[in-house]
Amino acid sequence: MADMTTTEAHTLRGSANDRFKKTSEVYLWGALCLATAFHFGMFSFFPEFTATDVSFGVNEFEAIELPPEVDIPPPPEQISRPAVPVVAATELEEDITIAPTTFEENPVENLPPPPSDASRIGDQPVFTPYTVKPELKNRREALRIVERNYPRLLKDAGIGGAVNVWVFIDTNGNVKNAQVQKSSGNRALDDAALKSAQAFSFTPALNRDMRVPVWVAIPITFAVLN
Repeated sequence: MADMTTTEAHTLRGSANDRFKKTSEVYLWGALCLATAFHFGMFSFFPEFTATDVSFGVNEFEAIELPPEVDIPPPPEQISRPAVPVVAATELEEDITIAPTTFEENPVENLPPPPSDASRIGDQPVFTPYTVKPELKNRREALRIVERNYPRLLKDAGIGGAVNVWVFIDTNGNVKNAQVQKSSGNRALDDAALKSAQAFSFTPALNRDMRVPVWVAIPITFAVLN
């Protein structure tokens, strides 16, 4: 009885499987027909495409006249090389020497005096011979002068710089003129350096035993001391 039941179950299962296969084939062909009909409908009702005219015309080129030919001048003639130097055949005597320069043969009294036109010398820095250079009399006072002339705005901002100043010192050691030799890059510091230098006092320069006016260069530095 149990075997009969198993056989019947296999028979029923096989029949259901066959029915599913047949049904799926019907669905497949029905879907293909619907898809085909849908695509034909889309192509039938879809708007038509028209190609855009992309033709182009050719513009006529206008011929222009070429400039006249320029005659290129020939290159300049090559400069002739200088003549090769030739050693002279003249023989020099071996006993020719330069006489030594001594104070006995050139006494001090015969030397030219130092320039006396101090006003002309003081216009622009020039060299004046001297044997003893001028010295700053009171360096502490000079530092106080520089400190007083230090621009307040630059000092508060911590801006400093170095200025090289030409000063013209007369025979009494007074500064009569001052010019900037090398700028600090800041106009206010340069002006402060010139103002300070004109208030300095020096010992006069000497050329042997005579006082002479001279130009000397002095450095003036503005810095904020911590």
